[in-house]
Amino acid sequence: MSATHLSKKDYLCALSVVVIWGLNFVVMKVGLNGLSPMMLGALRFALAAFPLVLFVRPPRLPWRWIAAYGLVQGLGQFGLLFTALKFGMPAGMASLVIQTQAFFTLLLAAPVLRERARPHHWVGLGVAALGLVVIAAGRGDGPGQMTMAGFVLTLGAASMWAVSNIIVRLASRKAPGYDPFAFIAWSSAAPVLPFLALAAWADGWDAVMAMLLGIGWGEALSVLYLAVLATLLAYTLWTRLLTRHPAARIAPFSLLVPVVGLWAASAAFDERLQPLQWVGAGCVLAGLVVNQVGGRWQRKH
Repeated sequence: MSATHLSKKDYLCALSVVVIWGLNFVVMKVGLNGLSPMMLGALRFALAAFPLVLFVRPPRLPWRWIAAYGLVQGLGQFGLLFTALKFGMPAGMASLVIQTQAFFTLLLAAPVLRERARPHHWVGLGVAALGLVVIAAGRGDGPGQMTMAGFVLTLGAASMWAVSNIIVRLASRKAPGYDPFAFIAWSSAAPVLPFLALAAWADGWDAVMAMLLGIGWGEALSVLYLAVLATLLAYTLWTRLLTRHPAARIAPFSLLVPVVGLWAASAAFDERLQPLQWVGAGCVLAGLVVNQVGGRWQRKH
């Protein structure tokens, strides 16, 4: 059964996830300096799954839910996101655009989960959608500027994240009380072979072996951060929140990630948004505020 109110512990978990994922995008960029998108994905999820699956019991869930989550969240979300970062998506802007998963989740939750969205949810969605249009208009071809290919791929990654949120909610209804940590560890094994196959197809086996044998400290630490903190810790906390609360209540917290992501990208890579993109970013974050507190304002009036 879902909890009605978020506890202090729930808020602490959500904010921990925000910080880990906010720094995540800079870490991804570092990893992509020496690894292809598919190889970064293969190594991230291989380290997240092994050797844990040898010691952690599988969650009490049908295997189809574990495999579906692993492929959608792993191969779908991060295959697209890593490719977007490689093809012209700045780290800070990626941290913002991918948070549209909250609104894709909202659109899917109503028909699939029967979780009814309220009017302020739709208002927030509309404000954020306007912000995305403004952000897309601010693309450019110069160094460090957002490309349209990167923007579209990041939106695709956001949609895959939303589908994985729905899978978590459906799984929690079918088998309430399953272990989120075991779920993340075992589902991380699902995308490893597909990622390797795509790496061999896109890069060639010689390049794959060269990347493995020539991996540097930056890439190695990036993989470690992505596997242990961003995957095992953050996604376990995120999954636990989604099993306890409606998707529309939890998903919007991720829109705070760009606050950390934009700052980290500015500090690490000196990324700067164009004035038009700042306007769009403001609209997206305003959509979060409406989504989160709009209901309280309606009850007072």
